[in-house]
Amino acid sequence: MEAVHTTMYDQTRAQQPADRPSGLAGRPATGPEPLLPSDGREEITRRLGHAVNTFPDSPREALEEAEGALDEATAQLMNALAERRRALRAGWADLDHETQSTELRFALREYREITGRLLRA
Repeated sequence: MEAVHTTMYDQTRAQQPADRPSGLAGRPATGPEPLLPSDGREEITRRLGHAVNTFPDSPREALEEAEGALDEATAQLMNALAERRRALRAGWADLDHETQSTELRFALREYREITGRLLRA
């Protein structure tokens, strides 16, 4: 009996986490790439900590500071997600139809990973 080879969607492979980017000195990173750059996260954390610490003396100003920190985090997140989306789309949008599905599978895993992180947040 002759074997029939068909190309099928490999659900098990698609469910595996996307390859992690290399960290410093080429070592594998310990987790997914942060959605916000570290300097942005540090400044927002500093502002939020300041709001918490000044709340007893100036509650209204502390809340305004916390609101500003949230607004800044939201804006940075939206910008970072838009940039990641542009980069992902650029990686697969212009591929010809004969291209192996490896690149497309990688893009699908990246979309799934980012969306999953947002849903868990």
